Amino acid sequence: MSSEGVNEDCIGWAATDSSGVLSPYKFTRRAVGEDDVYIKITHCGVCYADVIWTRNYHHDSKYPVVPGHEIAGIVTKVGSNVHRFNVGDHVGVGTYVNSCRDCEYCNHRAEINCVKGSVFTFNAVDVDGTITKGGYSSYIVVHERYCFVIPKNYPLASAAPLLCAGITVYSPMIRHKMNQPGKSLGVIGLGGLGHMAVKFGKAFGLNVTILSSSISKKEEALTLLGADKFVLSSDQEQMKASAKSLDFIIDTASGDHPFDPYMSLLKTYGVFVLLGFPSVIKFSPANLNIGMKTFSGSVTGGTKDIQEMIDFCAAKEIFPNIEVIPIEYVNEAIDRVVNRDVKYRFVIDIENSLKT
Repeated sequence: MSSEGVNEDCIGWAATDSSGVLSPYKFTRRAVGEDDVYIKITHCGVCYADVIWTRNYHHDSKYPVVPGHEIAGIVTKVGSNVHRFNVGDHVGVGTYVNSCRDCEYCNHRAEINCVKGSVFTFNAVDVDGTITKGGYSSYIVVHERYCFVIPKNYPLASAAPLLCAGITVYSPMIRHKMNQPGKSLGVIGLGGLGHMAVKFGKAFGLNVTILSSSISKKEEALTLLGADKFVLSSDQEQMKASAKSLDFIIDTASGDHPFDPYMSLLKTYGVFVLLGFPSVIKFSPANLNIGMKTFSGSVTGGTKDIQEMIDFCAAKEIFPNIEVIPIEYVNEAIDRVVNRDVKYRFVIDIENSLKT
């Protein structure tokens, strides 16, 4: 394979053990191949996945781990076969950087479901045997297929969270036709994913209800995010009054929680989409079968959906609520993510804080 340029040092922040503590780390990336794009990273979102693999929660961390899969930046070099991107373009990279490109899912640009497994942006084994390293770094080299055009009028800091939090919500909403104006959407959980579900719901013309166990979330849900209704899920009377009122529910809650109370809120033919990973899913079959409801899972999305989502956000001026931080603050930020103390996504200012 032809390549352009030579390997150069990449400066990043990495965790070296299961404490998850990140510190400066120097490494090299592959030279730019004929189908590759070299991206100078300007911003990277902080996702709970960064916590999982820096702290070895799944017992498969490959240290040193350079996390980050919500990447935004500027094209600096392109390979000889690259035609979609030019130097100076604004681009994004999401949760995966490779796939087989030949299975039925890759052929339909649903690469996240690649039969041979998509290659995650960090802590994964790439086709050349190297371990992928993510966006807490100065630059990244990615095959053009897994890069996305970010319109120049859309802020790069705002674009970063779209590459995981945004697409994780957008993809199932499109798949289950949650873009029908006048329909009703319930959102469980008001974090990075949940607040994007509210924004997409409003942009699609849905009536959006926040379902939360915390009354302290009410004002921000209605005033800051523009939801139409707030239901305190721990209040049985409020839940009873909302029975059979929702066409769709998107569940972004990360911890264990009951499902029957929420299933009862769905109308006939209603759709419940689970985005989190609770330790167990348990509900009465009657709450599924009676009313002919659908219970579905989802992860991120394919390259087709990701580009469509970015274009939609730019056209509709949908922006995540972010807190921009320097890289030096990232350990505190990750602790705050664990403690759910962020409204609603941290974004690292790589360009202005990472010392190269």
